[in-house]
Amino acid sequence: QVQLVESGGGLVQAGGSLRLSCAASGGTFSNYAMGWFRQTPGKEREFVACITWSGGSTYYADSVKGRFTISRDNTENTVYLQMNSLKPDDTAVYYCAATRTRTNIPVTLTTATKYDYWGQGTQVTVSS
Repeated sequence: QVQLVESGGGLVQAGGSLRLSCAASGGTFSNYAMGWFRQTPGKEREFVACITWSGGSTYYADSVKGRFTISRDNTENTVYLQMNSLKPDDTAVYYCAATRTRTNIPVTLTTATKYDYWGQGTQVTVSS
């Protein structure tokens, strides 16, 4: 059983930056591909970014491409989401997730149903 704990959310002005972290425990972190999703009230959980188990490949939603960067440190059992040039539309609860899917094709990891474990979420609020 893998436990995921997100941190790093908060309130930031438009144009600012935040870095989210997701610490994993209870499993062999390098066995899992990781993803970030976000959700606002009344809407479905939305894919943001993912990274393969090795960290060799990443994939982003069009809405964040060029502004967000996902990375992982398998020695620290942590995945990160660096968010730059934030916009009010980025306001959401951000969740990290882990999947046992072993693939080097990250585009296959964009649906929430692919993921086996989820964190509790961290709130990101971007003011205009």
